[in-house]
Amino acid sequence: MTQPPATGADLAGLVDLLTGPVVPAARGLLGCRLAAGGVTVRITEVEAYAGTAGDPASHAYRGRTPRNAVMFGPAGHAYVYFTYGMHWCMNVVTGPDGEAAAVLLRAGEVVDGLDAARARRPAVRRDVDLGRGPARLCATLGIDRTAYGVDLLGDGPARLRPADAPVPDALIEAGPRVGVTGAHDLPWRFWIAGDPTVSAYRRHVPRTRR
Repeated sequence: MTQPPATGADLAGLVDLLTGPVVPAARGLLGCRLAAGGVTVRITEVEAYAGTAGDPASHAYRGRTPRNAVMFGPAGHAYVYFTYGMHWCMNVVTGPDGEAAAVLLRAGEVVDGLDAARARRPAVRRDVDLGRGPARLCATLGIDRTAYGVDLLGDGPARLRPADAPVPDALIEAGPRVGVTGAHDLPWRFWIAGDPTVSAYRRHVPRTRR
């Protein structure tokens, strides 16, 4: 199955969503399609980060840097970063220009390009685990530093498109974000209830010095 091209009206609705506040944008991204590297996923889990506006878990909390510059706009672009010296993670920039905010894509279901996804991650036994977690999601899609700053609403190497139908509010669950030290109890992680591709919650436990 090939993802059909989005119409102008489809993208206009997505632009309106992404230029608004980060929490509604995060919820609205559930069910949307992200295509890259010959693979398309349906987004099933996300986390919202509000930039400098009192969110110490955000990469932009202390202001603009060369690393986080894309978070300050425009909306709809990709903020990709390297973590733990081995993994790539992708965020969708949200909000008005100049106000840093982004939504981390935590998990997705492969809906097209399953053979390509399996070829990238041959050690994965179950298809539901291909995009289960932000680093696995990027690995499955072949996303790395080259996607930094890409306009996801355009026709570039990574493309974000609207959901076939909005996920009903009754199917959206919320809880604390994963692996953050600041504002760790803020319920800004959102996921589709009962979806097997959603990652397991693990609260960050700071290391203690002996």
